[in-house]
Amino acid sequence: MSTEQATPLPADETPARPRDGGEKRGWGGWIAGAALAAFALFFIANCRVALDPRVANPNVQGRPRPVRFLFGLDYITFLDVATAITLIVLLLVFIRGWRRNPGSPVMLMFLCTTLIVWQDPIMNWAPFAVYNPDLIHWPESWPLVSLSPSVEPFVVFGYVMFYFGPYFPAVWILRKLQARNGPEAFVSRHPLVCLGLITMVIGFVMDAWLEIQLVHAGMYIYSQVIPWGSVFTGTTFQFPLIWESFSVTFVMVPAAILCYRDDTGKSVAEKLAAKAKIFPSRPVLGTFLVMFAIINVSYFAYGAWFWAIKVSHAATSVACPWPYPEAKVYDPQGFYEKAGAQGPYSVGIWSTWASGEPNGRPHVDPPPPGQGPCASKNG
Repeated sequence: MSTEQATPLPADETPARPRDGGEKRGWGGWIAGAALAAFALFFIANCRVALDPRVANPNVQGRPRPVRFLFGLDYITFLDVATAITLIVLLLVFIRGWRRNPGSPVMLMFLCTTLIVWQDPIMNWAPFAVYNPDLIHWPESWPLVSLSPSVEPFVVFGYVMFYFGPYFPAVWILRKLQARNGPEAFVSRHPLVCLGLITMVIGFVMDAWLEIQLVHAGMYIYSQVIPWGSVFTGTTFQFPLIWESFSVTFVMVPAAILCYRDDTGKSVAEKLAAKAKIFPSRPVLGTFLVMFAIINVSYFAYGAWFWAIKVSHAATSVACPWPYPEAKVYDPQGFYEKAGAQGPYSVGIWSTWASGEPNGRPHVDPPPPGQGPCASKNG
């Protein structure tokens, strides 16, 4: 039967997976635990709040803040502690979920939307996302990490809640609509289309609310945005509402659709893996690889969206005042200098053809001292 003609699968009829291979799972658990412990120790040994000279502003002592964040509070310690607690909770949820249903598509997607964090430096570079240097972060000199305009923080390891979170309310709403309207209704005949649309709406609203709060709390800024379709433009807290909150659904929608089970009890990802004959003797591995490939391509699509905006030079509105004076102003296209912001400036990595600047940062004639939108806001 076609997935597009699927009927609801009652929650209590989700097929149980065979619990064979207990010894293999036992070894796998020990290996996974050792790898996790090694990763934690590796991070503890390398994490920092100090800034690399490539990023640091040598003319500023301390970490002054020229702008008040939400309610005038400093949220950095809270964000770091909350991240650590959240990751522990997520780990426990994953362990419990995997033990109850090994190989579950939901648990596999849990992994995929966590592991795409490897792309995060690229996805900070593309939309001019500049993180607060106070956050605990990886060394800025590492090749992949160095793509971030400022620092690459540890908080991004909670991405699973962000990119996969909308699936749960969306599939619940879809099941309710299917049960209410019957098998002949559009929601039952075209479940993937409906699930995608519901996820897109939920994801857009969730992202807009969450990111606006985090930007106002000083966790990060969008240093350049397209004026049209953005909110709070020209301020530190500007946010590319249409451009960001829509494009994040490029990942949320595939994540939801791949986990959808039809009346056969198989998820879309499982069917794709079987059809492509990817590790047919290891269906769980095949399903994971299908998910991981599609989610990574979807995340690249998000980055390509913002890269097109970047090279078009349409993101002309800069976040004033620059809220992190201890770091050089990230200004690869000269818009900050043109607005009167005081340097020194940083162009970051990929600042030539990749940023639409074949010859590097352009020559800019700055306004007279004390003039320009950034200068006036700093004054």
